[in-house]
Amino acid sequence: MTSSSTVLGGEFALGADVTVHRVGFGAMQLAGPGVFGPPTDRDRSIRVLRRAVELGIDHIDTSDFYGPWVVNELIAEALHPYGDNLVLATKIGAYRDHQGAWLPLSHPDALRAQVHDNLRRLRVEALDLVYLRYIADQPGIELADQLGALVELREQGLVRNIGLSNVSAEQFEQARQHTEIAAVQNLYNVVNRSSADLLDRTARVGVAFVPFFPLGSGFSASRAREDGVLRSIAERLGATPAQVSLAWLLRRSPNVLLIPGTSSVAHLEENTAAAVVELTADDVAALDALVAEGESLEAAH
Repeated sequence: MTSSSTVLGGEFALGADVTVHRVGFGAMQLAGPGVFGPPTDRDRSIRVLRRAVELGIDHIDTSDFYGPWVVNELIAEALHPYGDNLVLATKIGAYRDHQGAWLPLSHPDALRAQVHDNLRRLRVEALDLVYLRYIADQPGIELADQLGALVELREQGLVRNIGLSNVSAEQFEQARQHTEIAAVQNLYNVVNRSSADLLDRTARVGVAFVPFFPLGSGFSASRAREDGVLRSIAERLGATPAQVSLAWLLRRSPNVLLIPGTSSVAHLEENTAAAVVELTADDVAALDALVAEGESLEAAH
């Protein structure tokens, strides 16, 4: 019998005291259209979350600004009380206005308040992993002060591990001068390698790298499929293009943790099965050649 550890891509230490399977679940898409408002089918969202846990997924990525608030409340409704091995990772540093725009909210006092908001809505006493969604060039707000607020919360037992999102390789190294960083979450996928240097740096120091939009988005994802490389590999392997994309990420580096998101149970099961897709060296070489140029980090994360 195949173990859940094998099916879910093996394991990786996410911080000093937390180990997770390499295939997790990103909960962002459980909110309404545009990650704003309630889901169109609340019961379906609940089923997706419960099925994720049934499949052995032990790493769920979320944020209070997904909805806003909607996704964290869904997670609590579906899964609380949580199993001992379930790791909940959340992000702070932004908020949604009444039109659904993503706006910075990064003052240290605001970060403290956001941590408490996540604690309350997720119904937990401590957050396993909190990503600081970093936005540079905010007058009067320094990275050191933001991290200092998170370190204080960690010392109080409210945060177990600190992560970064939307950072450069240089900002990652700067942050490590102030505190231990457990994970980095940046845009990276088979057609967008804008964070390749950062991924390599995290691998060298044993820090998890969690790519958001692991299946690509918008024009880049369509372009890769139209090119035919993903589809031809998928057809030969009896897989889907999405599974091939995720399998490539798992092959890219052992510190990569996947959090593909969906609001469909069928797609959840498909994404999870990507961990057992076996790419040949020729497959990897062909996929390595798919690179979209001139892309920037997505605002939604």
